[in-house]
Amino acid sequence: MNTKNKKLKIAIAGLGFGKKVHLEALKESDYLTPVAIYHYEKKQKSILEKETGLDFFHNWEDLVKSSEIDGIIIATPPESRFKLAKQALENNKNLLLEKPVSLSSSEIEELQRISLINNLSVCVDFEYRAVPLFLQTKKLIDENILGEIYLVKLDWLMGSRSDPKRAWDWYSLEEKGGGVIGALGTHAFDMLNWFFGEAINVSGKLATSIKKRPLPNSSDLNDVTSEDVCLANIEISNYSSNLIPCQVSLSSISKNGRGFSLEIYGSEGSLILKSENQKDYVHGFNLKYSNNENKIQNLTADSSFNFEKTWTDGRIAPVLRIQNLWAESIFNKTPIIPGLCEGLASHKVCEAIRESSKSGLNIKI
Repeated sequence: MNTKNKKLKIAIAGLGFGKKVHLEALKESDYLTPVAIYHYEKKQKSILEKETGLDFFHNWEDLVKSSEIDGIIIATPPESRFKLAKQALENNKNLLLEKPVSLSSSEIEELQRISLINNLSVCVDFEYRAVPLFLQTKKLIDENILGEIYLVKLDWLMGSRSDPKRAWDWYSLEEKGGGVIGALGTHAFDMLNWFFGEAINVSGKLATSIKKRPLPNSSDLNDVTSEDVCLANIEISNYSSNLIPCQVSLSSISKNGRGFSLEIYGSEGSLILKSENQKDYVHGFNLKYSNNENKIQNLTADSSFNFEKTWTDGRIAPVLRIQNLWAESIFNKTPIIPGLCEGLASHKVCEAIRESSKSGLNIKI
C-alpha cells in the first residue's frame, strides 16, 4: 500500500460500537488515525474529549466541511445514517458505514451514485468477511471441495434480548431500523452472497415475541414493533443450472440458544462452521469437514488468514482488518469490497423478507 508515510485522519460518529470497537481498532492502524468524534448533544463535549482525547463536533456540517478530516466512520443508529452519509459524500468524505447502511434500497442506490460521481471509497463493515475461519470456509467452497451444493442451513439463535425487562430503545422500532434482521440478518445475507452467490427468490416470516418493553428508568411499558425472530427460505443462484436452497433462522430472544451454526451439504462432503459463544461473536468458532467416507476433520484457518493481534473483545481484530481494506481503497483509488454493492445486495434480501412476511408470497429479487 502506497501511503507516503501519511496516515488518513478519521472521525467517528456513534458512541456505542463506534467508540467501543472502531476507535480501539483505529488506535492500532498503520494507515488511519482517529482525530475527531461526533455527537449531536453538545453536553457530551467535555466528557468525550476527556475520555477519547479527540476533537469534539456536535454540528455535522462543521465536521463534513473540515479540511482536517479524510474519512468518517458512521456507527450511529440506522435511522440517521443515510442523511449523515449523503451530506458527508457531498463534501468529498470517504466513508465506512455500519449496517444496515440505510432504511431502504433506494437510499443506498443514491449513496452509490454520489460516491461514484465524487470517486469516493464507501466501505460497509461486514466484518465476518475478515474472520479467519470464515475466510477459510470461503476458500474451501471456491476450491469446490464440496462438489455441487445441495443445501445450506444457517441458524443464528442469540439471547441478547431474551430478558423482557431489557429497556425499550430505538432497536424496539421497525421504522428506526431495529430488529433482528438489521442486527444479524444483514450479516447473514451478506455471508450467503459472499459464499454462494446472488439471492433470487425469498420467502420469510417475522415475529415479535416480546411485544412490550419498559421505558428506561421506568415501569411504563412501550410497544415493540421490530421483529425478534426471522425465518427465511432463500434460493441462491451460483451461476450454475441449479439454485441452492438456503434455510435461515434468526433470533435475539433464544435464552441459552445454540449461537451461530452454518451447515453446508454438498455432493462431495459437508462443512459446519459454528460457535456457541454468546458473549463474543468472533472468538469461539470451529470448522468441521466431512467427506463421502464420513471422516470428520476439525479444520484450522490458513496461517495467512490469522490475525497478527487479537483483543479480549473479539470484534476489534476483524474491524481493524476492514478499516485497513478501506484505507487501501482510499490510498490506491481502487474499488472497495465490502462496499455499497454488498450493502445493497444484503438489504434487498431484508426488504424481500419483510414484504413476504406481510403478503405471504414468495418474492423475486
